Amino acid sequence: MSRQVHALSETKSQSAEQLVANCQGIIKGLTDNPAFPSPTIDMKTLQAAVDDLNLAIAAQAHGGKAETAEKKNKQEALIVLLRRLKYYVEDNCKNDPAVLLSSGFRAASRNRASSPLGNPSILSVDFGNNTELVLKVTPVSRAKSYEVRAAAIGAGNTQGPWQPGGLFTAARAMRVTGLIPGTTYVFQVRAIGGSTGFSDWSNPVSHMCAYDQNAVG
Repeated sequence: MSRQVHALSETKSQSAEQLVANCQGIIKGLTDNPAFPSPTIDMKTLQAAVDDLNLAIAAQAHGGKAETAEKKNKQEALIVLLRRLKYYVEDNCKNDPAVLLSSGFRAASRNRASSPLGNPSILSVDFGNNTELVLKVTPVSRAKSYEVRAAAIGAGNTQGPWQPGGLFTAARAMRVTGLIPGTTYVFQVRAIGGSTGFSDWSNPVSHMCAYDQNAVG
């Protein structure tokens, strides 16, 4: 079933205080929520990250550049956790806006443009450096950017949880970094923009991350 309901992404542009407030709502919404029985991030882990950011906010109020940088780092770390939860919530809300909202996430606006975007397709996955792969996808008309997600394939061909692979403005060379050499990953890409905020995810494509950049797949 195509997914039409999307959670609003937390971004670096919002204040740290607003991020903390939004997180508290998410923690409350996902705790013992039968619609989301197995969140990809434990609520204790999320709360610990919120507490770390709160401490950094307090320290920055009376500090200097070092404290400001630390607050930024804690804020970005919290956003990474929320992106993983966002994917989980979208995949398990059954396209029901009420179920999505029960998670504590906000729903993305569906009225920002005149029509939804088409779906991108992954044309190729090529070797980059030791810990990266480079994706090329079909460009989508009116897309503002492209979002990649990746999941490692483990023992028994079992797919792990989706992880954010990055945001890209160009479709021809999406360099996904931080991969483990010798590990096979499955990738999906979606376009950002249009009336629903996002296109559907592309069909999955798998590829191994080489042990060295001269390896041949």
